[in-house]
Amino acid sequence: MVMEESETPRSPEAEVGMQVEDLWDIQEQQLTPTEKLNACFESIPVSAFPPAPPTQVIEISSDTNLAEAVKLLARHKILSAPVVDVKAPEDASWIDRYIGVVEFAGIVVWILHQSERMEGSKTAFDSALSDTEDATASAVTAAANGMSSPRFKSMHPDSPTATCGKFFETLTSSDFYRNTKVGDISGSFRWAPFLALQKANSFLTMLLLLSKYRMKSVPVVDLGEAKVDNIITQSAVIHMLKECAGLHWFESWGSKKLFELGLPLMKPRQLIKVNEDEPVLQAFKLMRQKGVGGVPVVENGGSKAIGNISIRDIQFLLIAPQIYREYRSITAKNFLTTVRSYLEEEHEKESPLLIGMVTCRRDDTLKEVIMKLDSMKIHRIYVEDGGGNLEGVITLRDIISKLVHEPRGYFGDFFDGVLPLPANSRV
Repeated sequence: MVMEESETPRSPEAEVGMQVEDLWDIQEQQLTPTEKLNACFESIPVSAFPPAPPTQVIEISSDTNLAEAVKLLARHKILSAPVVDVKAPEDASWIDRYIGVVEFAGIVVWILHQSERMEGSKTAFDSALSDTEDATASAVTAAANGMSSPRFKSMHPDSPTATCGKFFETLTSSDFYRNTKVGDISGSFRWAPFLALQKANSFLTMLLLLSKYRMKSVPVVDLGEAKVDNIITQSAVIHMLKECAGLHWFESWGSKKLFELGLPLMKPRQLIKVNEDEPVLQAFKLMRQKGVGGVPVVENGGSKAIGNISIRDIQFLLIAPQIYREYRSITAKNFLTTVRSYLEEEHEKESPLLIGMVTCRRDDTLKEVIMKLDSMKIHRIYVEDGGGNLEGVITLRDIISKLVHEPRGYFGDFFDGVLPLPANSRV
């Protein structure tokens, strides 16, 4: 086996890589590299994954309002958090203790629903502000039905009521926004129930949940304590892969060029993007409809990107009033410009929005891409041609799909066992 710089593991993540290396060396020779890695990761329990920083292993009480939930997610720089049922007894099992997940994606759906109400009629929105219980039920129903409902799809992206600053000012200052609890909507979203691993589950299971099953993070529960012991994020997995550089199993895979691995997976015309003069809500709407975590903002009539908007950036419309007050119509370009100014004033110099577009070329190696993702603390990178035109995007999910695969019948009844539906579920 080969280690760059030193034979001593550099970090807990590198120690995991060494375990894979030891297992790699004893695999049967007739296996393909992917089959070998499947066997290696299946042999390592998820309990071996290094613990997340305490600031990232947070829980949100079901009686927390949406405004405070947004602040908590933003403060801890995370995309989602488990929701604890405040009514659960102290000796409750983890299945009864957690009722779902609150995440920026869910809040985006909720906001889109409110903007649609405002677009449909002023009185409907005013009614929503004065009748919290009824409006919350409507929001829950809309979220449970998903973004495929005709009413969501009929929302006009250029609607002035859906994109003007007045909407966000009305929403964020309303009792309706402050009184809606995460418990009212958590567990009612088919795409955000509470799904967790136990410590004995394998690395392979965790990797597949993050990739093929599109989880943003994977909670690991301690059965003895009946609560979350660790949360494995996309960023943590990217960092683990980066720390494995130099090991034989990693180099045999990571030294390949993107085009040799068939990356990006999409054709240029399939790239989901938003024009700079489109409403910023259109960007968030596309993310929810297409199930993606971010979209590039491109020049009008072209394919050159001026920035990227991710699902978590909805926070800036909710916690930074100066953003929606400066513009009557909040276009994607306006949004990028104002958020950058806000971040500079707040001295948030490490934010991806200040870094700008992070790109690569098809002839870059996967190792180079992983290094760049880890250094920038991001989950996606855009592929450009020689002229600076966008050709596609590569995410952690794409990377994992080239590392391991799901064996036939692998999960079996796994989801039935670890995916209990809350009593208020509308799935």
